Amino acid sequence: MTTTVTNVDGANVDDGGVDKVFGADTVDKARQIIARYPQSRSALLPMLHLVQSVQGYVSQAGIRFCARELNLAEAEVAAVVTFYTMYKRKPCGEHLVSVCTNTLCAALGGDAIYATLRERLGADGRPLGHEETAGTPGEPGSITLEHAECLAACDFGPVLQVNYEYFDNQTPERAVELVDALRRGERPDPTRGAPLTDFRDVEAQLAGFFEGRESDVDGPSAARETLRGAQIAAESGWTAPPMPSEAPLPNVESR
Repeated sequence: MTTTVTNVDGANVDDGGVDKVFGADTVDKARQIIARYPQSRSALLPMLHLVQSVQGYVSQAGIRFCARELNLAEAEVAAVVTFYTMYKRKPCGEHLVSVCTNTLCAALGGDAIYATLRERLGADGRPLGHEETAGTPGEPGSITLEHAECLAACDFGPVLQVNYEYFDNQTPERAVELVDALRRGERPDPTRGAPLTDFRDVEAQLAGFFEGRESDVDGPSAARETLRGAQIAAESGWTAPPMPSEAPLPNVESR
């Protein structure tokens, strides 16, 4: 049954059955997110993560929910969902495994890691495809596999992420051991960062709700290799030239 509800701007909106999916707790969290911003539409990105924390992806109902709460057109929400790759249009597994296949990681073995995991997670002689799931999405031990563009860890390539936590200096063999452990229900420690949780919990964190895992933000993200250049500069007394207090703008019209 379709009901009429009131959005953040006080307007009556036909919910299209959205409330069957997103209950009062989710609506309350959405309103908390909206309250963080002077313009309600600015809350769209974290609200989409909130939607994924409930469903494991952004469904059409999730798009309607965000449009309703933010007084946006569904097309405006859909445009954002289909632009950013972190918003999934198909249900994800308990864990999202992202393998970097950008230039440096690919050259160091990222392509081989991705190909190996496709075979390992595939079934009936068919390798698992990009953003496909081994197992029933959302169920324990299920894994969604994707190849990803640069994961900003070139000093540790080849790398992969599980629910956006880093596993550095990977090999095909180590990657297989990792996904096998995930399928058994284990949660191996990332190389750095927060302790491993599941995809939906991470999506709630990206929306700003840690719910007992506040210490996750203190997980160490930097490493000796990453900071080595800054350390050498400090030891050598190297500094960047200071920014002048009055920097003239370039005269682009004369070019």
